[in-house]
Amino acid sequence: MAKRKHAEDDLENSAAGDDSEEEFSGLEESSSEGGEDDYDEIRVEFEWFDPQKQDFEGFQMLLRQLLGTDASFFHLGAIADLILEQKLLGSTVKTDGNEGDPHALLTVLNLKQHRNRPVMKSLVDYLLDRASTSSSLSPLLSLLPANSNNEVGLILSERWVNIATEVVPPMYEMLLEEIEWAVNDKEPYTFTHYLIWSKIYHAIPSTLDETTNRPMKKMKPGSKKDVNDGQSMYYFHPEDEVLHRYAIFHGTFDYKTPVPEGDSRNAFQDFGVTPRGHLILMEAAALKSAVVALKTEFPFSPTTAGMTMDESWSSNP
Repeated sequence: MAKRKHAEDDLENSAAGDDSEEEFSGLEESSSEGGEDDYDEIRVEFEWFDPQKQDFEGFQMLLRQLLGTDASFFHLGAIADLILEQKLLGSTVKTDGNEGDPHALLTVLNLKQHRNRPVMKSLVDYLLDRASTSSSLSPLLSLLPANSNNEVGLILSERWVNIATEVVPPMYEMLLEEIEWAVNDKEPYTFTHYLIWSKIYHAIPSTLDETTNRPMKKMKPGSKKDVNDGQSMYYFHPEDEVLHRYAIFHGTFDYKTPVPEGDSRNAFQDFGVTPRGHLILMEAAALKSAVVALKTEFPFSPTTAGMTMDESWSSNP
């Protein structure tokens, strides 16, 4: 079943204002002028759907991307099954109708309810292990154990790299509504906290620039100093920077599986990246305010929610 209401309402509201076709033409002209930021935006029609059984393979691919080099530690099929069991909780974004592949996923899993399942135990044990290696994540050591009184919802959010951030706020808004409906039906989704699993990266300058004396392209905007090690931190998920404002804490961790230090030596990228895991914890009540801020920061409209085709970012690092 398609979740079309939010997208249609936003599109209608946008159409009631300025002429959307004229606005999009302006985008095309500005992106074709050249310069350091070389990209194009392509208009596509997004549809939101409940998780469905035909999404099983697509979910595994998105989870593999989200969990990085440590994805092999988890039974991705079992996580996908957990997501699919929650038929009316969570959303996918597709561009080819109900039978198409999911390009984005957002859902929440109850860590305590599924604690006895092997796959959930592996997730929790992994989070506790990584929290023990990072001072910024140490509060998780008392929050996640089985004897804790806290009810933590693990939010899994991932999308293909070219999908615009503007599709995310409607997904969060729908998730909050679905949780409210589930709680009214006495289902176990009364959370005290939400833990958002994400990822960031550090840039590695390419030695190609040193050997050829060619100028290096600027990194995408959104860098921020990582308080853990002083390195510049960049977001795979730009919405994380907004979520930080409402978080109790957030922090990064190294993957157990070593990440090869990339060195871009081709015409398409001027830097390599070192990915790291990233976790954001917030109280349940704070997520509502965060979603309002996301809608303001990344408003969905026909001119912004397209697929961004950037020559330096055409595939996941």
